[in-house]
Amino acid sequence: MLKKYLFLTKPGILFGNFVTTLGGFFLAAQGSVDFLLLLITLLGTTLVVASGCVVNNVIDQDIDQKMQRTMNRALVKKTISPTVALMFSAVLGLLGFALLWFFVNAYAFGFAVLGFVVYVIFYSLWSKRTTIHQTVIGSISGASPPVIGYTAVSNEFDVAALLIFLAYALWQMPHSWGIAVYRFDDYKNAGIPILPVARSIYRTKVESLIYVILFALVLNGLYCFGYTNIFFLIIFNVMCAYWVYLSLIGFKAENDQVWAKRYFLYSVILITALSFSFSFTYISPAPHLPLF
Repeated sequence: MLKKYLFLTKPGILFGNFVTTLGGFFLAAQGSVDFLLLLITLLGTTLVVASGCVVNNVIDQDIDQKMQRTMNRALVKKTISPTVALMFSAVLGLLGFALLWFFVNAYAFGFAVLGFVVYVIFYSLWSKRTTIHQTVIGSISGASPPVIGYTAVSNEFDVAALLIFLAYALWQMPHSWGIAVYRFDDYKNAGIPILPVARSIYRTKVESLIYVILFALVLNGLYCFGYTNIFFLIIFNVMCAYWVYLSLIGFKAENDQVWAKRYFLYSVILITALSFSFSFTYISPAPHLPLF
């Protein structure tokens, strides 16, 4: 029974957001990690994300039953009722928001609210079903956890926070489209107007390449503004160069699904390695460039 509730929170998404929150925290901590603050921040963020994922499951019941990878979810199989799921979501959300508000700071709480509202209302309830721009809208929620981690330590929104917010949002685009090409038939059967379905796989490859380059350019700003060291410059750009390479060979791929699976998996490896690299690629003391 517990397993059903665990999968309702989408563990894969929880892990991804856990890692990016960790990355933001490491960048701001500059080698001086407050482990209690780290634990509370990670727990609070994970609970908020889990709450949003449960609500998303409730909203997407009709879509999930049309997709092979989601048709066995608990709400589709009716082994958990929507009412119980929403109560479960409320408990998770209240606990998560309370931890961030009372034990972290207003910045972390604010970005948790932003991510939750965008994911549940602007993405799940509206754009996922109606517009090709759904991925851009959803990327805002995906970019919130690293900023939660960063502002939990910095207690301010500075240039570095802005750069990681923009960069992690840009990363979401090729990452999400990789899944969409890999699971093309699922998205088509469910009538979801994501880019490869609504336009074409070729256009998706072109735009993915553009976003990979933009992602690299934006996050290199961390080095340019003096937040990270030469190790970051080398590691990050080598990894991005390989992502560009994967983007380019996609145009000659004989099997789009095989290529897209590799492309998607690499995006996960890159963002995980990047987030952990912030534990040793920071510069201390970091420049003081607050925006608000």
